[in-house]
Amino acid sequence: MSANSSAPHQNVTLGYLLGGLGVLIFAMTLPMTRLAVGNVTDPQLSPFFVTTGRAAVAGILSAGYLFIIRAPVPARALWRVLALSAAGTVVGFPLGLAMALREVPSMHAAVITGLLPLATAVGGALTTKNYHSFGFWLCAIVGCGLVIAFAYHQGGGRLTGADGWLLFSILSAAIGYIAGAQATTQISAPQVISWVLVGSLPLTMPLMFYWWPSASIHTTAWLGFGYVSLFSMWIGFFAWYRGLVLGGVVRVSQVQLLQPFLSLLLAAPVLGERLDPLTIGFSLLILSVVAIGRWLP
Repeated sequence: MSANSSAPHQNVTLGYLLGGLGVLIFAMTLPMTRLAVGNVTDPQLSPFFVTTGRAAVAGILSAGYLFIIRAPVPARALWRVLALSAAGTVVGFPLGLAMALREVPSMHAAVITGLLPLATAVGGALTTKNYHSFGFWLCAIVGCGLVIAFAYHQGGGRLTGADGWLLFSILSAAIGYIAGAQATTQISAPQVISWVLVGSLPLTMPLMFYWWPSASIHTTAWLGFGYVSLFSMWIGFFAWYRGLVLGGVVRVSQVQLLQPFLSLLLAAPVLGERLDPLTIGFSLLILSVVAIGRWLP
């Protein structure tokens, strides 16, 4: 094999590695958020502080990144799309996740949020009004049914407020991702997330200090907060988007299907949560439905 023919193969391999690293970083978000906010019996950082603080820290880092690469300020018309992306990815998704994880284990959240890729695909279909097959919509309905059934069973025959927050986080993220994807038609994906975070600083920075904890907080909670601020909200996106560029969106994006299952596996050593057969079963079922739904036209 010549050097020229081996270069594309090396790029694809590196793309998979970087994409996998991004997915692993994102998978750690759930147990680390749980670590940051604590639980109902031992609350730690406020979900509002974690939401605004992680965005503020990542926003400062993004400002430095944009300054170094001398990125031009986006056109005024693009800021409406960036604001919508911020509402979903900077505020809605992290807040819904943090509120829910104060009440439920991260394994529970991993199963519910496993529906996010399919929810994003459904939102994209409704937004662009593209035709999709009956099988695609059937997968969307089955996926929703599985999520509701799991939440209903885990809630002892009822849906809890935490499940509502998780559904809110899924809807928020789907809206934010779709808006962000629209913005990438004009500027690069790393610049999109960076401008979204920088544009949110006038809101997130003051609110971070407003909700700054006054009580003593465990060191592990601060470590969880540091992780979601530095890795989940910033570094993970650079690894993920670079992987998509090198390996191809269609190929590398499939790695994201493993994210909910990775979150389940990581919750055991990080938080000591018990991985039971029912949770694994529902996770695999939802993963399968999402995979089929993304494959169908």
